[in-house]
Amino acid sequence: MTPSEPPVAAAPVRPQLLRPREGVQPTTSTELFFDLVFIFTITQLSHYLLAHLDWRGAGRTALLLALVWFVWVYTTWVTNWLQPDQGPVRTMLIGVTLGSLLLSAAIPEAFGSTGLLFAVVYVTVQVGRTMFSLWAVQGSPWLVAGFRQSLPWIAGTSLLMLLGGLVGGAAREAVWAAVIVIEVVGLSIGYPLPRRGRSRPERWMVEGGHLAERCAAFVLIALGESILVTGSTLTSHVDLVTSGAFLLAFGGSVALWWVYFARSASAATEVIAQAGERTGALSRVAFNYLHPVIVAGVVVTSAADERLLREPGAPATTVDVLLTLGGPALFLAGHAAYKALLWRTLPISRLTAVVVLLALMPVGVVLGAPVAVCAAVALAVTVAVILTDRASARRASQSRGPRSPLR
Repeated sequence: MTPSEPPVAAAPVRPQLLRPREGVQPTTSTELFFDLVFIFTITQLSHYLLAHLDWRGAGRTALLLALVWFVWVYTTWVTNWLQPDQGPVRTMLIGVTLGSLLLSAAIPEAFGSTGLLFAVVYVTVQVGRTMFSLWAVQGSPWLVAGFRQSLPWIAGTSLLMLLGGLVGGAAREAVWAAVIVIEVVGLSIGYPLPRRGRSRPERWMVEGGHLAERCAAFVLIALGESILVTGSTLTSHVDLVTSGAFLLAFGGSVALWWVYFARSASAATEVIAQAGERTGALSRVAFNYLHPVIVAGVVVTSAADERLLREPGAPATTVDVLLTLGGPALFLAGHAAYKALLWRTLPISRLTAVVVLLALMPVGVVLGAPVAVCAAVALAVTVAVILTDRASARRASQSRGPRSPLR
């Protein structure tokens, strides 16, 4: 990692709270403890989707996922700059962990009776963490400037969050959707303010390898939650048919893990760690915008697996087909965009798989194929992506010498 450094010497007021910039920084036990809450979060989101299997429920699940992701990813950016094992930072992270747990607990009725609680906790975490960070980085000009730019925007979206918590029904959906749009646009344009200009990503002093590893850990947590859900569902009714369905679901989780981690994860960490001044801009798109799509694919797949274990032989409804084929399609689409961003090439195998899965959706609905057959098809398509990757790597190894991890 070669981060952009300030042109003048900086004198941090609290240097012990700042992470050193010496290669890829390891994930600390404090960060891992923070992550544990999000196992519960993913479970809550997949169960919310299962309880609201219509387009409105899917949209609401997406809204909740985006809001929760903002809490997680902005905290991860903060720990990219601050040392998590220092007392004040650790205390802040424990507070954010508690807030994240309350957010997760409020998810089932977030568009009903617990909406205001969800909003209040969200605002407390987002504003409180930003103000703490501004205090912690005093004396580091570019970090101070970045947090000063973002704080008014976060305060503005916080007011909207509270407004959404006070209203109900479609109004809450619209207001919280506006929060997400403003957050995305604000970050994209560098949180511009009058007479201050905007925050430029090349000046964010990001250690990209750490962010890549943190997001990979979140994907692993999401996949682990999917396995936990299928395992707990299996224990309620163990027989030969359900065990076969469990193997299908487990195979699907393994295949998604293989697609993300077998080659791309370590190579992506290396690419982002060596991106220099491009690190901030790459990280913004890769981790704030694209990884929630990948996680959404896991959430949908988890919901599909639970339905698979309940009735593996039942004819697939439209909802079953959308979940079973749509989850892997969403995951592969997000990962395709991630690879395209980092390596500036089209990941043909993933894009082809997405097209195939989408094309098979109406076929599955018309034929009324059993849910287990739809799951097997989704698994076969994902395995085809893995085999294609291996074949490409083998050809690259034969033509160029040592195997390239980027294929």
